[in-house]
Amino acid sequence: MTTETNTVELATELTIAWLGNPNTRTSADDVPAFLKSMHEAVISLSSEPGETESKDAPAEYIPAVSVRKSLASRDHIISMLDGKPYKTLRRHLATNGLTPEEYRTRYNLKPDYPMVAEAYSESRRAMAHKIGLGRKTGAEANASAPAADAAPKSKRASKAGAVADAK
Repeated sequence: MTTETNTVELATELTIAWLGNPNTRTSADDVPAFLKSMHEAVISLSSEPGETESKDAPAEYIPAVSVRKSLASRDHIISMLDGKPYKTLRRHLATNGLTPEEYRTRYNLKPDYPMVAEAYSESRRAMAHKIGLGRKTGAEANASAPAADAAPKSKRASKAGAVADAK
């Protein structure tokens, strides 16, 4: 049993419900226009996504700013979605349902287009070095240290070692 939605009946029922509300104040001349707009809304809601749009033509996205302007400052990157400055675009893109690759593809950007502002990246790098990230771990540092200790540091030290070995 298939139930097809009759959009005219549904729009009429919604209009009757709207007019039945005691807080609705309207004239009789406004009712046909409201019924027509309600019918259009029901049709757009009942149609499959993408039916009203052409499936062959890809969506055209107009950037809010130019590529040059988006990278004009070291302190922030201006988003091409909304034209607002951000230190990093990743979270902003995620809230808009995009990945960095999709963002780059949408606006025809190069694969090396940055997602983080230069100044912000430098400050994060400096903070990481300050707390010790990027250094060798203790085991790696100790593994390279014995090789340096095995080589004599001066001729005097090597003669002292040779005399101790002879005794």
